Amino acid sequence: MSVKQALTRGLELGRSVFQLGLLKSGGRVAAKLRADRFRVGPSVRTVQPQAFLPSRYRYYRTSLKGLAAQLQSAGFRRRFGGGSPRNRAVFLAFGLGVGLIEQQLEDDRKSAATCQEIQAVFSKKRFQSPLKPIISGYKLEDYIIGNQIGKGSNAAVYEAAAQFTPQKESISEKSLPAVQPKDDEEERETPRSVACCSFRGFPLAIKMMWNFGAGSSSEAILKSMSQELVPAGPLALKQEKEQITLDGHFGVLPKSLSAHPNVIRVYRAFTADVPLLPGAQEEYPDVLPSRLNPDGLGNNRTLFLVMKNYPCTLRQYLEVTSPSRRQGSLMVLQLLEAVDHLCRQGVAHRDLKSDNVLLEFDSDGCPRLVITDFGCCLAQSDSSLQLPFNSMWVNRGGNASLMAPEVCTAVPGDGVVIDYSKSDAWAVGAISYEIFNQQNPFYRGTGLESRSYQEKQLPPLPSSVPADVQLVIRLLLRRSPDKRPSARVAANMLNLSLWGRKALANQDSVGMKKLTNWLLCQSAVVLLKGCSGPSGNKVEAELQRSFLANLDLEDLRTAVCFLLYGQCQACILSA
Repeated sequence: MSVKQALTRGLELGRSVFQLGLLKSGGRVAAKLRADRFRVGPSVRTVQPQAFLPSRYRYYRTSLKGLAAQLQSAGFRRRFGGGSPRNRAVFLAFGLGVGLIEQQLEDDRKSAATCQEIQAVFSKKRFQSPLKPIISGYKLEDYIIGNQIGKGSNAAVYEAAAQFTPQKESISEKSLPAVQPKDDEEERETPRSVACCSFRGFPLAIKMMWNFGAGSSSEAILKSMSQELVPAGPLALKQEKEQITLDGHFGVLPKSLSAHPNVIRVYRAFTADVPLLPGAQEEYPDVLPSRLNPDGLGNNRTLFLVMKNYPCTLRQYLEVTSPSRRQGSLMVLQLLEAVDHLCRQGVAHRDLKSDNVLLEFDSDGCPRLVITDFGCCLAQSDSSLQLPFNSMWVNRGGNASLMAPEVCTAVPGDGVVIDYSKSDAWAVGAISYEIFNQQNPFYRGTGLESRSYQEKQLPPLPSSVPADVQLVIRLLLRRSPDKRPSARVAANMLNLSLWGRKALANQDSVGMKKLTNWLLCQSAVVLLKGCSGPSGNKVEAELQRSFLANLDLEDLRTAVCFLLYGQCQACILSA
């Protein structure tokens, strides 16, 4: 055996011993480092030997770095102490191999520390709700209500404007973001009077829930419709109402969601008598109380939610517009960022569809998507996103057409739970077809059902859709949730594809040095843009900040591996 072959064999042996677990204690060190998110500094754990190792290897109790040094020095000593050249070379290379393992762990610790530092900086710069604290708006009489702008199976939505005094109790200029892409300054003015039923005159929207069986007491209504309050701000309810235990059908409601640019914000929530609003007798007579319609089945009081008024839904926008390939990528990314935000706070929407996504435009005309309608959400106190499924009467959620395979195929039984941690991400994959002007493959009449489809049956996306975006959509629509990336990993993939393509060139899925350097540069750029004023494209700036605020080395490494896998598959297909 030549010296080169001996060295190669020793290096391979050094790596394989670690990877196969012969140095199981070394594996425990690595696992501990990863569990602690690769804390910077030398490990305080010692490496314990395996019982089957010879007694002369008892110095394996030292750290990997010390072990590598001892192995290497022992190899040099043997150089002058006899033994065959082959054994000496293998022994020396074995030490070098263990040293490479320790170097890899050290690089991981540094990369993880960098991610944590970046995350800490941008976590403090989270999105703030545009609504400033006000003391009014807790009564229906505080609002002027215009025409109906939407109606679903559980509520009707009307345009509205606040009537309270602008100087002290109104929504300030900055509290009402622009709704027109090119007229930002004017749209931020508080409407003092309503001249017509236009979008400019009604910056708010009031959602009136339909109350069939909750009773007419405020406490009963709030408990029954508690899911609708998940996106409510801290001042949405009156102080005396905040003490009510909101225990909806799916468990005790956790703290309200923190503000996010891609999740609806409920500014006010209150109960009031059901009024006779425009179109009520024609659109929803059966849900009216008997005092308004003798044949009506509704209760006298119900829940009202005050939110921002958006120009249209995603479905309405896509019916008349074809987004560019970059805008389409940004729209998919926004949905993933919103779903990740929900998952991190223990909420599963369970009714994602293009009708439940609202849309406005930033100053550059880029669509900003906002997820709304949380009436079917799962928001339990333990934030596990797992629903015990012991009876067929347990509600799986809404929107059967876009229900993830693990949800719609679940069979009730003792100890059965439905895991919703990746179900919303699957729905984003299905909605992505609509974003790129294709028919949603899971709507009725299209031939596919989430219960029984095979991945190879998914229709191809247009060739104009970027390859990385197509890869993300295919991965999101995998039947098995174990093989499906989380919303965070999928969002990381799109972030890297949009802004870090150069950093991925010749990138090793294990070594993260090049990518870490890019993260530092990207952080500096985003911070400088934030300090120097508006960056122009606000949607892109929000997405970049969200990406950096949620950095995690393992999620980032997984995203890189998926992208490299996609590149390899593309090379194989083109060969």
